[in-house]
Amino acid sequence: MASSRQPLLKRVGTLALMVVAIVFAVQGGEFGTLDLIRQRTTKARISRSVDSLARIVDSLKAYKDKVDRDPATQERIAREVFGMVRGSKEIVYRFAAPPVDSVRRAP
Repeated sequence: MASSRQPLLKRVGTLALMVVAIVFAVQGGEFGTLDLIRQRTTKARISRSVDSLARIVDSLKAYKDKVDRDPATQERIAREVFGMVRGSKEIVYRFAAPPVDSVRRAP
């Protein structure tokens, strides 16, 4: 009986070793299945981020072109940012506190 078990144990051991080798080949190592799935999701996330940034860059380039070439945009920026006015009929009153450096202190 012991002699009939040895070939069976040898076959089971060989089969178990082959299963372990196959599992290690699929799951183990640097490029296992789970690692590849994580890399794909990371690649998809980075790709979405790059696409979003590309759209932002395109819109900023379009805005830069408007600032460089469009007189209406240039005038709007001049009015909003620098408080400039156009024409001879407009009067601008600006009420602002004097700068801190120019205020004299009493002795």
